[in-house]
Amino acid sequence: MKLSLVLCATLLCAGVAHAQSDNDSIAILKLLAKEGLTWRTGDRKGHSECWEVRPQSFVLVSMGDGKVMDIPATVMKDPSSTMVGNGGFAVHSNIRMNINGRSAWVAHDEVSIDKEGRESYTKELRLLEKVANDWKFVGQSMHAYKVPGDPNKKDTTSYVQTVDITTGEIETVKVIKDHFEAPNWHPDNYLIMNSRGKLYSLDLSTKNIAPINSGSAIACNNDHGISPDRQWLAISNNAVTDTSRKPYRSAVYIMPIKGGEPRRITPEVPSYWHGWSMDGKTLAYCAERNGNYDIYSISVKGGKEKRLTTTEGLDDGPDYSTDGRYIYFNSYRTGHMQIWRMQTDGSHPEQLTFDENSNWFAHPSPDNKWIVYISYLSDEKQSHLFGKQVKLRLMDLATKEIIDITPVFFGGQGTINVPSWSPDSKKLAFVAYSIN
Repeated sequence: MKLSLVLCATLLCAGVAHAQSDNDSIAILKLLAKEGLTWRTGDRKGHSECWEVRPQSFVLVSMGDGKVMDIPATVMKDPSSTMVGNGGFAVHSNIRMNINGRSAWVAHDEVSIDKEGRESYTKELRLLEKVANDWKFVGQSMHAYKVPGDPNKKDTTSYVQTVDITTGEIETVKVIKDHFEAPNWHPDNYLIMNSRGKLYSLDLSTKNIAPINSGSAIACNNDHGISPDRQWLAISNNAVTDTSRKPYRSAVYIMPIKGGEPRRITPEVPSYWHGWSMDGKTLAYCAERNGNYDIYSISVKGGKEKRLTTTEGLDDGPDYSTDGRYIYFNSYRTGHMQIWRMQTDGSHPEQLTFDENSNWFAHPSPDNKWIVYISYLSDEKQSHLFGKQVKLRLMDLATKEIIDITPVFFGGQGTINVPSWSPDSKKLAFVAYSIN
């Protein structure tokens, strides 16, 4: 143990004495992300692949209360099923690295967000060796600490993330100490989101956030989306001047994608946008009429709306497939919220999910091979609340096979209410949260 600590200190003091290989640096960062993700998803085999046990291997953990744990490295190589699979996310920052031949170290700060939305903080040092052609962890020192409360901190922290549906890699794009929701992914490499009634763009290259001028629409909610020609944005905004006595007065509008005064489309409230037909001529939305929420469609020019569903219980989240054949939606018609699809005229409804989760907001991919949706682990009946344990799931539309593409995390309302696929159908944007 003493020898390991001496080695640790020597490596830290060595500085960057040797040129680092870009490929090795990238591989180590990927390993860091993989180890954290496999631990949280319960992938014991994947986590074992991240570690190699050597005679000098160690895992040393110092707690914020002064206690120290010396854990056998074999625990990391072969974790028990009760240790892993606890969900949540980790965000790494202040990463420093040194590579010296086939040995390396990487130090970083880590914020861990559990599936209850609680944050914990550590400073970590990892020791690595290159085994054959792959980097492996051989030792780890972790120091837990507490962050003093910030009286100016908002109640919610938003973690804007992307997930690669092929590799499973999750990237934290931006950490925002405020409540942001519902990313739309524009082909010009930025996200459109909403926060506290306003609209914002998040540049995926620079990570800069900028307000989008929405004119008089300053009470926008998390139901907004981009037109097929990328020139317009559909929004759902509280129509404060509407004479309805209903408690919710959201109406659907369209506005120029770069900002401008919106034009109201739906004459009645409440109406919540969710889909845009591929020819750009029709909008689909969820609306309450006569005490029941159903799915409707309307021309982008306005006019008379068309009711597409008539069953008792909530029908919500309509999103068009890119081949123009289907509208995907979630429905409570069976007494449990599940994913369905129907023809665009409302005919031939077909149930797609049948599990115990509450499944919401199915979004077909641009290449029309997949749908992604959010699953609440608890039966939320006809509600899609914020602050619940959820996960994102992916369905192969050819085989109907379903897999999890995220760990269980703290989210819900605001996570993926609207289409958030990357234009190449390889990634998805979503929001996870922590609370103060």
